[in-house]
Amino acid sequence: MDKKLISLDKIPIGSFATVRRLTAEENFRRRLLDLGLINGTIIEVLRKSPAGDPIAYEIRGTVIAFRKNESCKILVELI
Repeated sequence: MDKKLISLDKIPIGSFATVRRLTAEENFRRRLLDLGLINGTIIEVLRKSPAGDPIAYEIRGTVIAFRKNESCKILVELI
């Protein structure tokens, strides 16, 4: 049975997830791939800004912040 895929912006703070699919197109998709966001990449959700956007993630040992309209294009499954 396949695990349910959800967008990265829905993952709670302190949780870990594995990248399963990118729905972004063209330039932003290339940026995500350049950052190492490929199938199987593990992401930790670190914190949200006081306003709730952007959200900081640890990806391959680096802290990267995405806005919700960006992170919703990264589909993951919870670990």
